[in-house]
Amino acid sequence: MLIRHQHDTAGTTDITGWFDHDLVIGGVSRAASTGERFDVINPATGATIASVASASVADALDAVRAAEKALPEWSARAPRERAEILRKTFELVRDRAEDLARLIVLENGKSLADARGEISYAAEFFRWYSEETVRLLGTMQVSPNGQNRILVSHQPIGVSVLVTPWNFPAAMATRKIGPALAAGCTVILKPASDTPLTALAIGELLTLAGVPAGVVNILPSRKSGSVVGAMLDDPAVRKLSFTGSTEVGRILLANASTTVVNCSMELGGNAPFLVFEDADMDSAIDGAMLAKMRNGGEACTAANRFYVHSSVATEFARRLSERMSAMQMGDGLEESVGLGPLINEEAREKVHGLVAAAVTAGATAISGGEPDHGVGYFYPPTVLVDVAPDSPILEEEIFGPVAPVVIFETDDEAVRLANNTEFGLVAYVYTSDLSRGLAISQRLETGMVGLNRGLVSDPAAPFGGFKQSGIGREGGHEGMLEFTESQYIAVSW
Repeated sequence: MLIRHQHDTAGTTDITGWFDHDLVIGGVSRAASTGERFDVINPATGATIASVASASVADALDAVRAAEKALPEWSARAPRERAEILRKTFELVRDRAEDLARLIVLENGKSLADARGEISYAAEFFRWYSEETVRLLGTMQVSPNGQNRILVSHQPIGVSVLVTPWNFPAAMATRKIGPALAAGCTVILKPASDTPLTALAIGELLTLAGVPAGVVNILPSRKSGSVVGAMLDDPAVRKLSFTGSTEVGRILLANASTTVVNCSMELGGNAPFLVFEDADMDSAIDGAMLAKMRNGGEACTAANRFYVHSSVATEFARRLSERMSAMQMGDGLEESVGLGPLINEEAREKVHGLVAAAVTAGATAISGGEPDHGVGYFYPPTVLVDVAPDSPILEEEIFGPVAPVVIFETDDEAVRLANNTEFGLVAYVYTSDLSRGLAISQRLETGMVGLNRGLVSDPAAPFGGFKQSGIGREGGHEGMLEFTESQYIAVSW
């Protein structure tokens, strides 16, 4: 496995110079009211990519006013008009796909192949919701007593605050902006401070597509808590859509309760990957690589716990280790690189802490296991065997390229181990018996299941979890309904 830490970043200006690096409020790009800025760092090199304005509470409240002002006109627009703007944005994102992918690599660190995949996925939310905009259907029925009609329509919920994470800076933004605009809402996007540039670039494309001033406002900030808290306290804000950790989600839910803001929460995961004795091993290994190593394991959908039947566990661990170890690690801008750095030093230390604790408790690293302390925040692909079922590494999201393997004997044991977590976002099941796979899937306490598939994300599907993995759904028709209120009218004629 070749490690490359350096990359010629000449031309970086060409990637970041076609959009402004300031706040976007009411259709105007402007500096923060305090004049504060922060640097965006390339996690592969430690180099500064750009300086970005850091929004204050005053800026956040200005953005709320701008969104509030723009709401009546935007929500009153014909659905087809909103749809055409979303479709145009899809085309613009597709046209700038390579620039956006390279931008993601620079600020996030993922491989170029992963970044290209993310941009393709992100663009599809604009296309999907351009089609859904005109399908916000209501219902009409006769009341049971026959005395009146029951009319139900879906009205825009209003000004919406969107808070997105660093691991998918394009897709998490478009997965929220698309349905919000389709439903007739106006938004304030607060991107993660590690990766604000992608959000600002997408904001530029939305403006070029014809989104009116104030409909989409973008607030990079190092003061996330106070900025988001101030917006939630403003009575004009009626929706919070958050993607991030369960810990932060709990705090935001508490904040939102004071003004009873409607909340959608896509929170943490701890995905089990179940391999039964009758699984097609080639398919299971391919699926494991996709579920574990997509985005270097820095994904809420990443396979976190590998439960493998005892009869195939040795072969599975060996083959997975070989595949993971064969990945070239380095600066993601290199076409041959399959694994980039983690997002920052804190992330690397957390991942290694979990691995070291597991090894101390008796696990064996058959590949990887030690961080690289050169330039950049790299951690090698690691497979752990002999992991105890109660090991701490199985209790929280690893968010890195580490695969702990645990042996099971029976279907009941596999289901029990898989469900033994406070999280319930996604699970993966590999078996050659479809009826067995469906039966196992329905016993799993997760919002999504990949049955003989290592990827579940799809703009047309409802994405979300059970238990403490979140509230509500993103994607699909359900994703647009999250930005509406149902209004019932009783009428007689």
